[in-house]
Amino acid sequence: MAPPSRHYGPVNRSKDVAYDRSKDAAPDRPEPAETGADFLQLDPAEAPPGGLTDWLARRLREAVADGRLPAGSRLPASRVLAAELGVSRGVVTDAYRRLAEEGQVDGRRRGGTVVVAPAVPAAPAPAVAAGPAPVRPAAELFRPDPGPELFDRLRAAPARIDLTPGLPDLAAFPRTAWLRAERAVLDGLTAADLGYGDPRGTPALRRAVAQWLARNRGVRADPDEVLIVAGAAQALALLGQALAREGVTEVAVEDPGSLGTRQHLAHWLAAAPPVPVDAEGIRVDALRATGAPAVLVTPAHQFPTGVVLGGERRRELLGWAADGGLVLEDDYDAEHRYDRPPVPALRATLPDRVCYLGSISKLLAPALRTGWLLVPARLRQAVLEAKRYADLGNPALPQLVLARLMESGELERHLRLLRRRHRRRRDAMIAAIRTHLPHATVHGAAAGLHLMLTLPPEPARTDVDLAEAALSHGVKTHPLTWHARLPSPPGLVLGYAATPPGDITEGIALLGDVVRRTGRRPS
Repeated sequence: MAPPSRHYGPVNRSKDVAYDRSKDAAPDRPEPAETGADFLQLDPAEAPPGGLTDWLARRLREAVADGRLPAGSRLPASRVLAAELGVSRGVVTDAYRRLAEEGQVDGRRRGGTVVVAPAVPAAPAPAVAAGPAPVRPAAELFRPDPGPELFDRLRAAPARIDLTPGLPDLAAFPRTAWLRAERAVLDGLTAADLGYGDPRGTPALRRAVAQWLARNRGVRADPDEVLIVAGAAQALALLGQALAREGVTEVAVEDPGSLGTRQHLAHWLAAAPPVPVDAEGIRVDALRATGAPAVLVTPAHQFPTGVVLGGERRRELLGWAADGGLVLEDDYDAEHRYDRPPVPALRATLPDRVCYLGSISKLLAPALRTGWLLVPARLRQAVLEAKRYADLGNPALPQLVLARLMESGELERHLRLLRRRHRRRRDAMIAAIRTHLPHATVHGAAAGLHLMLTLPPEPARTDVDLAEAALSHGVKTHPLTWHARLPSPPGLVLGYAATPPGDITEGIALLGDVVRRTGRRPS
């Protein structure tokens, strides 16, 4: 590959002039007369008040995505671009930093800031109808009891601002670290490594996962106990098949609880009785009353309420398991916490009665389809057989790359970066809710990638109607009642991880407008 150009192209022929002119002004306080740059034809007058950094970062992403800034091209020095735009140098350096965190540019000291990876092209923004009667989405999308095709249709539905839960910050994927690890793995790969491998997963990743769980979740496991799977969805499928072979036909679920998880369980088992969740987590007395032999829980950050399973409730649940019950622990969002200390996994206390599910879908990307499953010894062979007949094992190369990221500390560095980004976005969403939805109650803010809102009841309209109206105005979200079968207040489940703060604020403002237009009044 040719080395990066030492110039940033014909549009920058005024570089030397701009640099000389900037010598006469303080670097962080450029001459106010400079209000534009030849580079990308940037005009700071386009930026909204107080949004210079967001505007500049967005314009740079667009240029990378559409090829105006191909891989290998250099960005102007921050001091030069700040002088040309007439803005603080901090605005430019912060915009460059954001792109570096997203893996699109790399600061190479004397080599400058260089584009290293193209951005995923943004989908064209759909036209949003003006006036009180915008175009409504397909009626079958927003039904009180949606079918299994719902999530495919919802993902395909166009929206200007996507606040659906469960969507991680895909722009933050550590492309540079991944490419570096992949090159190192390929350099050391033997011919034999490219053949059929162990259906349990590569030894390197099973070892790395065992060490990761010991460090971060308090779970002590031998690498031979770790089964690498294609995310939590495949883990549920394997468990469903293994439990069915044992004659188990019911797995109880939290309510409210994930609609998608409930659908996966229903595909393999006869029933998934709902068990209510309160401020301390799943109610174990109600679980006992169902008579179900197994239960699926999200104790570290319950979906969608955000509740952490309380200490007394943990002891009750583990006591139920010790009496013969089986716990399926989905360690959902355990690593994404901001305002509370970590809580140990249930598997760490009672490994013989707990099946443990984890994945990197929210930490790196769902597209990698990589997760892990630990099961009690009595289920291990049945689960392994189901895995063998499903796919003979996950692709080896991504497993080896992930193992290297875990062992090198890169994954933990990435997690620290995500926590800072997510905290800012969560704070932006809470502030916007206070302004535009003051009568809503926020739940689950201390951790995770989403918030749950409950709203004052409105007899004339359900939260499904509200979510449909929001999508017709360009904002995509989930109605709370999709995730509940027991009586619950109306509400919305709003994801914030994948959306910049400015868009979050705009999206919540649109939701507030939808609530007012459709007649909801504070109780």
